[in-house]
Amino acid sequence: MPDNPTVLVTGGAGFIGSHLVDALVARGARVRALDNLAAGRREHVNPRAEFVNGDVRHPESIAEAFAGVDCVFHTAALPRVMLSIDDPRATNQTNVDGTLNVLIAARDAGVRKVVYSGSSSVYGDQPTLPLVETMPPNPMNPYALQKLIGEQYCMMFTRLYGLRTLTLRYFNVYGPRMAREGAYVTVIGTFLRARREGRPLPIHGDGEQTRDFTHVRDVVRANLAAMDSEAGDGRVLNVGSGRRISVNRIAALFGGPQIHLPPRPGESRDTLADLTAVAAALGWKPEIDSETGIRELIETDETD
Repeated sequence: MPDNPTVLVTGGAGFIGSHLVDALVARGARVRALDNLAAGRREHVNPRAEFVNGDVRHPESIAEAFAGVDCVFHTAALPRVMLSIDDPRATNQTNVDGTLNVLIAARDAGVRKVVYSGSSSVYGDQPTLPLVETMPPNPMNPYALQKLIGEQYCMMFTRLYGLRTLTLRYFNVYGPRMAREGAYVTVIGTFLRARREGRPLPIHGDGEQTRDFTHVRDVVRANLAAMDSEAGDGRVLNVGSGRRISVNRIAALFGGPQIHLPPRPGESRDTLADLTAVAAALGWKPEIDSETGIRELIETDETD
């Protein structure tokens, strides 16, 4: 890897992407942040990064952004399960077609490595926990299927074209700048908004479903480790906290009244990451446990 590489972050104005841009700038990299601002916010892009207004769905709008790039972090996505159920065509255009466009542009520009933001949703419901990368995928909704196709496209581009790729399967990322409303909101974001508005916390189902929540700072560290590592053979690596917490426990951390709603379709009951492979490949392990990170987020409750 060059001493002062040029790196490209797709979705660089979004939740995870903007944090990654900040970290790369702090390391002295030359950073391009590519985003169409459909979900991302321009003010979240570090002023020391070059901003490119482009849409991964349209190859002609992104091709020039790949010139001279050493590593691409592909974080751009329409990342919510319910949105994919309501509008599978729109999410497919971004999550599948967009990923293919990014891989083609990276191949054609001679990029050294693509680090793909995958999703633990590809596991679906499994008979045992923790979830290990060797388990057969069981996507339960269009978003999960689309992210799985993205992984497989990465593997294929490595085999066919020699483009070095690596997929990081994120487990329920949270932290500052996460969405609090709209199609991209998660349970923590929903609780933050309800708390701010003085409403009961909405819990879908019995609340005993569990998730492995991963702080965005840990996710950024995993991406940096992926860029620096020799790994680039198309492999998939879990990125999680290695612990799970129930929705009811999260609600208890927030405090206040609750309201129970019908379960949501197409969602897994439990998730828990096995971190053996990522530790071996990248030397990475999480540093922020879920309860500490959630309490920190509640205390700051940033308005951005």
